[in-house]
Amino acid sequence: MEHKDDELTTENENVETYAAEIAAEEQLGLSDDFIRDVALLLEDDLTADIREKCAGLTPPDAAELLTKVGPLRHRLVDILEDDLAPESFSYLSYEILNDLLGNMSGPHIAAIVNELESDDAIHMIDELDETRRSEIMRHLSRRVRAVVEEGLNFPEESAGRLMQREFVAIPQFWTVGKTADYLRAASESLPDKFYDIFIVDPMHKYIGSVTLSDVLCTQRSVKMESIVDENRAKVPITMDQEQVAQIFRRKDLLSAPVVDDDGRLVGVITVDDIVDVIDAEAEEDLLSMGGVSDSDIYSSTLTTVRSRSTWLLVNLFTAFIAACVISLFEGSIEKIVALAVLMPIVASMGGNAGTQTLTVAVRALATKELSSANAWRVIGKESLVGMLNGVFFALLLGTAVWWWFQDLKLGLVIASALVINLLVAGFFGAFVPVTLTRMNIDPAPAAGIFLTMMTDVIGFMAFLGLATIFLL
Repeated sequence: MEHKDDELTTENENVETYAAEIAAEEQLGLSDDFIRDVALLLEDDLTADIREKCAGLTPPDAAELLTKVGPLRHRLVDILEDDLAPESFSYLSYEILNDLLGNMSGPHIAAIVNELESDDAIHMIDELDETRRSEIMRHLSRRVRAVVEEGLNFPEESAGRLMQREFVAIPQFWTVGKTADYLRAASESLPDKFYDIFIVDPMHKYIGSVTLSDVLCTQRSVKMESIVDENRAKVPITMDQEQVAQIFRRKDLLSAPVVDDDGRLVGVITVDDIVDVIDAEAEEDLLSMGGVSDSDIYSSTLTTVRSRSTWLLVNLFTAFIAACVISLFEGSIEKIVALAVLMPIVASMGGNAGTQTLTVAVRALATKELSSANAWRVIGKESLVGMLNGVFFALLLGTAVWWWFQDLKLGLVIASALVINLLVAGFFGAFVPVTLTRMNIDPAPAAGIFLTMMTDVIGFMAFLGLATIFLL
């Protein structure tokens, strides 16, 4: 009986775990079955069923649905026009957003933009071409139009583009009680979410910040200036968004004030926007390393072909250089066929070792962990790692080649070439991205091509050169 109770308990635990896993998946987005069901309803033009099925979708889920139903998204927007939250459009990629906005009237788009927070409104307008942008600006409310025009004057990917104009600022002489009363009375005009209250002087210059938790835990009679944090990091309006993300990461901020050149408070950046920045920067670096763009999956075939062909052309040129090196040793390859069999091993090992180092270096550059202050120390360490790995794998490969071809000299030649190439891979895997960064060239898309050229050329040169010297 006790054994059966244990089995029942285990079964219940398994059911609860499975249910928890399903609930977690549902929180991460829409299920494939849900998206397929909506697509079928769209194809059958069952409007009422679609509205019922999509009732209560959150903005991120609505954006996911619009993205994954393909060309049917236009019909879906028409059906859900009254139920689709304006924020849904702020989660769409550039390609999908422009596809949808291309079929919408100017007043319809303006109505959506008028309901968005200032930073999302600027982002959405910025995605449009100049002609379309001018048309929609005429239909915006006066307040939103002024905010958008101001925001578009700031450099792309700057704090001015990223910040919200909705924030809570109060005079320094207010008490905690007066501040709390103000927050309750003005609740409808305050931002939907805020974490800090900013203290300003009569000229609206930023003095410091007070967290909401400090307000709640302090007596009403205490003045706000006595609990203000004057050391809170503030962000210049022209600062690059990647630098802003670094400030948030280093100081564990939930929000940060944005100030103009005169120190006046003009906006706030919140952590949800920084998460998007970090995600976008990481995605950009990852895609750049492959020589592709974030819109490749939604772009037309010809557009994708054009965008990818540039770096493939550069790669073709560097491959020709490696081929020229091989051609210098045609005679050696003709006399010792084993060289042709073993050449790819040396190049492949060097390429993979270099890619490992390159990935670490590019990430470290992006997160500011690698700079001119420690560049040579990192390059030296990666070179040593490459050499030690080269020695280890040279012993394995040299022994295998000796046993395979019954030729000790051939085993020693390929072992030596492998040590040289892995040392080169470690050195250039760190040196190339650092050098490109100093030249103000993005290392993500360019470094891989130059690294492959170096490991191929030096790998082939070392292996075939040593073979020519010691085997012929």
